[in-house]
Amino acid sequence: MTSIAEKFGITGGEKFSLKDFDPAYVADFKKEDAPAILEDLIEKTASLETELYASRQYALLILFQAIDAAGKDSAIKHTLSGLNPQGCEVYSFKQPSLEEYGHDFLWRHSKALPERGRIGIHNRSYYENVLVTKIHPKLLNNENLPDKFSLKELGNDFWKLRYQSIAAFEKHLHYNGTIIIKFFLHLSKEEQKKRFLDRIDDPSKNWKFSSSDVYERQYWKDYMKAYEQAISETATPENPWYIIPADKKWFTRISISSIILERLKALKLEYPVLPKAEMEKLQVAKRELENE
Repeated sequence: MTSIAEKFGITGGEKFSLKDFDPAYVADFKKEDAPAILEDLIEKTASLETELYASRQYALLILFQAIDAAGKDSAIKHTLSGLNPQGCEVYSFKQPSLEEYGHDFLWRHSKALPERGRIGIHNRSYYENVLVTKIHPKLLNNENLPDKFSLKELGNDFWKLRYQSIAAFEKHLHYNGTIIIKFFLHLSKEEQKKRFLDRIDDPSKNWKFSSSDVYERQYWKDYMKAYEQAISETATPENPWYIIPADKKWFTRISISSIILERLKALKLEYPVLPKAEMEKLQVAKRELENE
């Protein structure tokens, strides 16, 4: 039976198009069963998170990328809220600061990497530098790159070099114990429209809406093309991408939780076994406590 990770995973090399993935897909799952399924997945993941923290051999880096209104915030909230907050850190990356623009585009993200034993969740990531900057290349002016390394000078090679930098960065992390899970929440244009209208009509959601959101819709096809290329250029067997249907939030959450659990299981985590001398100290401490 094909797992959710296998069904939605892109590992590089295969012919890939977002049109092959249905944003409204829910498999054989039913909405009324979703809360119980999700609760079970989170409980199992929480158990493995404890082993991850105790062993301190691996770090888990989870990246969320999506078009506006795809549900990144709610996905993070509902799939990871059951985990131990001591072992997790969530970063939401906005427009870079002046200090961040003064460094290479990976710098601020490398600063936020989780240490071994912990889980880092990045709401948007360094992939913005081959997505939004590709649609709006004027943003690259903020980086003040030397002319010979600029988009104007390099043309398409500029983007190829950025993909290579990202792939090399992720390969380096992988071979130093960081497991990377990259989620693209695949939302349909029709569902995005519904969610935007809901944000406008519901006063409690007005704060989520920006007029720039509607402006960006005119670039929909460009964004889809940019995502396809970014995913194709950086997906590998070690660091795959997962194309998650996002029209039905309840199924999105099940898919994300299932993949995180599957990837953690594959690590075959175990609690560390203390050396013989330390075990003997434990027994001495036990006897002292019992004899108080």
